[in-house]
Amino acid sequence: MNETTRTTSPCPVARTVDLLGDKWSLLIIRDAFDGVRRFGQFQRSLGVAKNILSIRLRTLVDAGVLSSEPASDGSSYREYVLTDRGRELFDLIISLRQWGEHHTVVRGEQYAPLIDHATGEPLGRLTYVRPDGSPVRADDTHVGDLRPMA
Repeated sequence: MNETTRTTSPCPVARTVDLLGDKWSLLIIRDAFDGVRRFGQFQRSLGVAKNILSIRLRTLVDAGVLSSEPASDGSSYREYVLTDRGRELFDLIISLRQWGEHHTVVRGEQYAPLIDHATGEPLGRLTYVRPDGSPVRADDTHVGDLRPMA
Protein backbone atom coordinates (compact mmCIF):
# COMPACT_ATOMS: atom_id res chain seq x y z
CA MET A 1 0.00 0.00 0.00
CA ASN A 2 1.15 3.51 -0.69
CA GLU A 3 0.62 6.62 1.42
CA THR A 4 -2.72 7.47 -0.21
CA THR A 5 -4.39 4.18 0.66
CA ARG A 6 -6.51 4.21 3.80
CA THR A 7 -8.36 0.91 3.36
CA THR A 8 -6.82 -2.53 3.12
CA SER A 9 -9.37 -3.81 0.62
CA PRO A 10 -7.79 -5.49 -2.41
CA CYS A 11 -10.44 -3.75 -4.55
CA PRO A 12 -9.14 -0.63 -6.35
CA VAL A 13 -12.70 0.75 -6.57
CA ALA A 14 -13.08 0.53 -2.78
CA ARG A 15 -9.73 2.24 -2.29
CA THR A 16 -10.61 5.02 -4.73
CA VAL A 17 -14.02 5.59 -3.13
CA ASP A 18 -12.34 5.67 0.28
CA LEU A 19 -10.09 8.46 -0.95
CA LEU A 20 -12.33 10.41 -3.35
CA GLY A 21 -15.87 9.19 -2.78
CA ASP A 22 -17.42 12.06 -0.88
CA LYS A 23 -19.38 14.81 -2.60
CA TRP A 24 -17.00 17.63 -1.72
CA SER A 25 -13.84 15.91 -2.95
CA LEU A 26 -15.39 15.12 -6.32
CA LEU A 27 -16.73 18.66 -6.69
CA ILE A 28 -13.34 20.13 -5.75
CA ILE A 29 -11.76 18.00 -8.49
CA ARG A 30 -14.47 19.11 -10.95
CA ASP A 31 -13.80 22.75 -10.09
CA ALA A 32 -10.04 22.25 -10.43
CA PHE A 33 -10.61 20.95 -13.97
CA ASP A 34 -12.70 24.08 -14.59
CA GLY A 35 -9.78 26.31 -13.55
CA VAL A 36 -10.59 27.06 -9.91
CA ARG A 37 -7.33 27.34 -7.97
CA ARG A 38 -7.74 29.32 -4.75
CA PHE A 39 -9.39 28.40 -1.46
CA GLY A 40 -11.83 31.33 -1.65
CA GLN A 41 -12.81 30.43 -5.21
CA PHE A 42 -13.57 26.84 -4.18
CA GLN A 43 -15.52 28.07 -1.16
CA ARG A 44 -17.65 30.46 -3.25
CA SER A 45 -18.24 27.91 -6.00
CA LEU A 46 -19.21 25.07 -3.67
CA GLY A 47 -20.75 26.87 -0.71
CA VAL A 48 -19.03 24.37 1.56
CA ALA A 49 -18.03 25.23 5.13
CA LYS A 50 -14.43 26.43 5.33
CA ASN A 51 -13.38 23.72 7.80
CA ILE A 52 -14.72 20.95 5.53
CA LEU A 53 -13.09 22.51 2.47
CA SER A 54 -9.78 22.79 4.31
CA ILE A 55 -9.88 19.11 5.30
CA ARG A 56 -10.82 17.94 1.79
CA LEU A 57 -8.13 20.06 0.13
CA ARG A 58 -5.52 18.77 2.60
CA THR A 59 -6.60 15.18 1.89
CA LEU A 60 -6.37 15.70 -1.87
CA VAL A 61 -2.94 17.30 -1.52
CA ASP A 62 -1.74 14.47 0.76
CA ALA A 63 -3.04 11.96 -1.83
CA GLY A 64 -1.09 13.66 -4.61
CA VAL A 65 -4.26 14.64 -6.52
CA LEU A 66 -3.67 18.37 -6.00
CA SER A 67 -0.54 20.31 -5.18
CA SER A 68 -0.48 23.47 -3.07
CA GLU A 69 1.69 26.07 -4.73
CA PRO A 70 2.47 29.76 -4.23
CA ALA A 71 -0.04 31.93 -6.08
CA SER A 72 0.91 32.59 -9.69
CA ASP A 73 0.32 36.34 -9.21
CA GLY A 74 3.03 36.60 -6.55
CA SER A 75 0.59 37.29 -3.72
CA SER A 76 0.79 35.51 -0.38
CA TYR A 77 -2.10 33.19 -1.31
CA ARG A 78 -1.75 29.51 -2.16
CA GLU A 79 -3.21 27.84 -5.24
CA TYR A 80 -4.37 24.26 -5.63
CA VAL A 81 -3.34 22.71 -8.92
CA LEU A 82 -4.15 19.28 -10.34
CA THR A 83 -1.13 17.01 -10.44
CA ASP A 84 -0.57 14.33 -13.08
CA ARG A 85 -2.37 11.95 -10.73
CA GLY A 86 -5.24 14.42 -10.46
CA ARG A 87 -5.46 14.94 -14.22
CA GLU A 88 -5.85 11.16 -14.59
CA LEU A 89 -9.28 11.61 -12.95
CA PHE A 90 -10.58 13.35 -16.09
CA ASP A 91 -12.39 10.22 -17.34
CA LEU A 92 -14.07 9.78 -13.95
CA ILE A 93 -15.34 13.36 -13.92
CA ILE A 94 -16.49 13.08 -17.55
CA SER A 95 -18.29 9.81 -16.75
CA LEU A 96 -20.10 11.41 -13.81
CA ARG A 97 -20.98 14.46 -15.90
CA GLN A 98 -22.30 12.43 -18.82
CA TRP A 99 -24.28 10.07 -16.61
CA GLY A 100 -25.82 13.13 -14.96
CA GLU A 101 -26.63 14.73 -18.32
CA HIS A 102 -28.40 11.53 -19.39
CA HIS A 103 -30.19 10.70 -16.13
CA THR A 104 -30.66 13.89 -14.10
CA VAL A 105 -31.19 16.72 -16.58
CA VAL A 106 -34.81 16.98 -17.67
CA ARG A 107 -35.74 17.64 -21.32
CA GLY A 108 -35.92 21.41 -21.82
CA GLU A 109 -33.89 22.16 -18.70
CA GLN A 110 -30.78 24.27 -19.21
CA TYR A 111 -27.33 22.97 -18.32
CA ALA A 112 -23.78 23.81 -19.38
CA PRO A 113 -22.29 21.06 -21.58
CA LEU A 114 -18.55 20.44 -21.68
CA ILE A 115 -17.23 21.79 -25.00
CA ASP A 116 -14.33 20.30 -26.99
CA HIS A 117 -11.93 23.17 -27.83
CA ALA A 118 -10.96 21.53 -31.14
CA THR A 119 -14.50 21.17 -32.51
CA GLY A 120 -16.49 23.76 -30.57
CA GLU A 121 -19.08 21.02 -29.98
CA PRO A 122 -20.19 19.26 -26.79
CA LEU A 123 -17.87 16.42 -25.89
CA GLY A 124 -18.91 13.09 -27.37
CA ARG A 125 -20.08 10.26 -25.12
CA LEU A 126 -17.15 8.60 -23.33
CA THR A 127 -16.82 4.95 -24.30
CA TYR A 128 -14.16 2.33 -23.90
CA VAL A 129 -13.01 0.46 -26.98
CA ARG A 130 -10.72 -2.41 -27.83
CA PRO A 131 -7.70 -1.85 -30.10
CA ASP A 132 -9.92 -2.79 -33.08
CA GLY A 133 -12.37 -0.01 -32.17
CA SER A 134 -15.18 -2.27 -30.97
CA PRO A 135 -16.91 -1.10 -27.78
CA VAL A 136 -16.29 -2.75 -24.41
CA ARG A 137 -19.43 -3.13 -22.27
CA ALA A 138 -19.79 -4.28 -18.67
CA ASP A 139 -20.97 -7.73 -19.81
CA ASP A 140 -17.71 -8.10 -21.76
CA THR A 141 -15.55 -7.93 -18.63
CA HIS A 142 -14.94 -9.78 -15.38
CA VAL A 143 -12.75 -9.27 -12.31
CA GLY A 144 -9.64 -11.41 -12.44
CA ASP A 145 -7.84 -13.24 -9.67
CA LEU A 146 -5.66 -11.31 -7.21
CA ARG A 147 -2.19 -10.61 -8.56
CA PRO A 148 0.69 -8.34 -7.62
CA MET A 149 0.77 -4.88 -9.17
CA ALA A 150 3.28 -4.72 -11.98
